[in-house]
Amino acid sequence: MILRLSGPFDLDATLCCGQVFRWERRDDWWLGVVGDDVLRVRQEGDVLEFSGVDEVFIKHYFSLDHDIIKIAEEIGKDGYIKAALRAYWGLRLVRQPPWECLVSFICATYKSVAAICQMLQKLSAKFGEGLSFEGYEYYAFPSADRLAAASLAELESCGLGYRASYVLETAIMVSNGRHDLVSIGRLPYEQAKRALLDFPGVGLKVADCVLLFSLEKTEAFPVDVWVKRILQRYYIDHFDADFARKLATQRGLSDSSYARLNAFGRAYFGAYAGYAQEYLYHYERCFANRKLEKGNRAYAKAKMS
Repeated sequence: MILRLSGPFDLDATLCCGQVFRWERRDDWWLGVVGDDVLRVRQEGDVLEFSGVDEVFIKHYFSLDHDIIKIAEEIGKDGYIKAALRAYWGLRLVRQPPWECLVSFICATYKSVAAICQMLQKLSAKFGEGLSFEGYEYYAFPSADRLAAASLAELESCGLGYRASYVLETAIMVSNGRHDLVSIGRLPYEQAKRALLDFPGVGLKVADCVLLFSLEKTEAFPVDVWVKRILQRYYIDHFDADFARKLATQRGLSDSSYARLNAFGRAYFGAYAGYAQEYLYHYERCFANRKLEKGNRAYAKAKMS
């Protein structure tokens, strides 16, 4: 099927910016599993070509109803965010299934993207329903009921480590109806965040990721090591000197420091702070990778000379 885009969209940036983990690039196609659907999609200019789902699904999943031009006008407060917007113009937030998003970010704590992808793949292959698509075998993400019935050892065998107990307890809470993620999503931001913090393994950052990437709280502003670094380098003048010194000496990020950085991001960037966070995060991370690649090339050249 073909969809002609009516607004800015960058498929590659959207799927590479760290918000999703179950997509893979095969030639010039992206293939992914969303819910019980396997789909493939590619972009050529202002045209999306896709199969496995319908146009309604594509528009909803990739948030093609969001007015990116208006969002950019609202969050484009300074030169650094404007540079990020220019670099990855058309990056959009994805509307992920809430249950999968919750488990994904519980697993994501202190793990690389590659390791997260591997954990979720093993989890899906072991507990999810098999799905066939164009000659390949895929797996739906396992339901809360299925994971609630698993043993701790079975979950640990998927590489979850200490996160296995968090996933198991969270699955039990969702399976027995104690917490309904869709209902949580209907709450105002602060109330929804407090509700998510009840789940084992969910801290402030994980809660904000789930709110932003699946529960449509575009004002959420997750803060990780990359975002902390960005705020220290480019926005530190917005904080008092005592806090700036405290932040510089902290190896990690205390809850109080997180809360302050998070509150700044939401106040400064406004209702679409989550878009600002994702553009800044992707821009900073890719810039760091480019610097590393440049350094590696220079080192290799020096060794050969």
